[in-house]
Amino acid sequence: MTLDIASIRAAFPALVDGVAYFDGPGGSQVPRVVGAAVGGTLCAGISNRGTVTASERRADAVTLGARAAIADLLGVDARGVVFGRSMTQLTYDLARSLSARWGEGDEVVVSRLDHDGNIRPWVHAAGLAGATVRWADFDPETGELPVDVVAGLLSPRTRLVAITGASNLLGTRPDVPAVAEAVHAAGALLFVDGVHLTPHAPVDAPGMGADFYACSPYKFFGPHLGVLTADPALLATVQPAKLLPQTEAVPERFELGTLPYELLAGVTATVDFIADLVPGEGSRRDRVLASMAAVEAYEEALFGTLLERLGVIDGVTLHGRAARRTPTALFSVHGRTPDEVFDSLARRDVNAPAGSFYALEAARWMGLAASGAVRAGLAPYTNGDDIDRLVEGVAALA
Repeated sequence: MTLDIASIRAAFPALVDGVAYFDGPGGSQVPRVVGAAVGGTLCAGISNRGTVTASERRADAVTLGARAAIADLLGVDARGVVFGRSMTQLTYDLARSLSARWGEGDEVVVSRLDHDGNIRPWVHAAGLAGATVRWADFDPETGELPVDVVAGLLSPRTRLVAITGASNLLGTRPDVPAVAEAVHAAGALLFVDGVHLTPHAPVDAPGMGADFYACSPYKFFGPHLGVLTADPALLATVQPAKLLPQTEAVPERFELGTLPYELLAGVTATVDFIADLVPGEGSRRDRVLASMAAVEAYEEALFGTLLERLGVIDGVTLHGRAARRTPTALFSVHGRTPDEVFDSLARRDVNAPAGSFYALEAARWMGLAASGAVRAGLAPYTNGDDIDRLVEGVAALA
């Protein structure tokens, strides 16, 4: 199955402005149907969730619908889907809750490959609990994080391992199932940051061995909020700090305050949009898997072209070369600061930003912490003309 790129691009109003958007790793553009779902819910009669009035029932249906949509996207149980302001906020909340049972001598493993949103919450929680943080170092030349590096840090005192499904800086996709096997053999839990993986590949969170899986809908065409998923039975063993009148029910006890119903409606519209990227039949889950397989194949081919063309430009250095990665190119141009490259490309209506993108430990490990590098990420709405414009802009500077 293949993607109809022209049809997909027509669904995104932002593309009318003629900009080539390579900044999807920081937040994708949004299709018209998602905006309509958000606006329609905002303007509809709505109240706090309940079963008495029509507006209460509408809020309840929107919430349950969004949980079901995320369940179909990630292959999880809808009863274990938690919504929050952001992935970072949800991770901090979970880290505080889990670490209440940690103590001196316990250990937590984090990876230098990760976004700081999957590092600092665990570092802070470990510090407050008196636990030890152990660091998994990736190869700064290739960007690879070998399984044996993580496995070598595990011990009977390991309580949790936090690892990315895909590096937002380099695109590296660690072998999460193999890591999960080692983590579970040690009796520990595995938290997977799926923020950068979810937009680019079919996801089966339980199948990859993730005890907790987090992502951000605004990275895959949706509104700005965060998602945390886990087996509801596991969530039932975790007691978060919450308001006294708040329900003890899972997953609601992890959701502080009233949910943004309009954004939840946008989440459902987003998953429906993804399911329809490739026309087909079957359940929404089946259609999501087919669509994301097509996305992965399309982006992989286009990304190969981008890497090949950037790689032959004198003065361009490509960072990282992991065997398995998302379509994310990190590069530097000799004699130009990353910000100069960013500014020059922006004047050509090509959005490829510069920095370390909150993957501070990774940038430091690679010697890029001072100014970072330029990142170009592909999305299903990226086409060959976008690639041409990016390459031409970089070549003009090199």
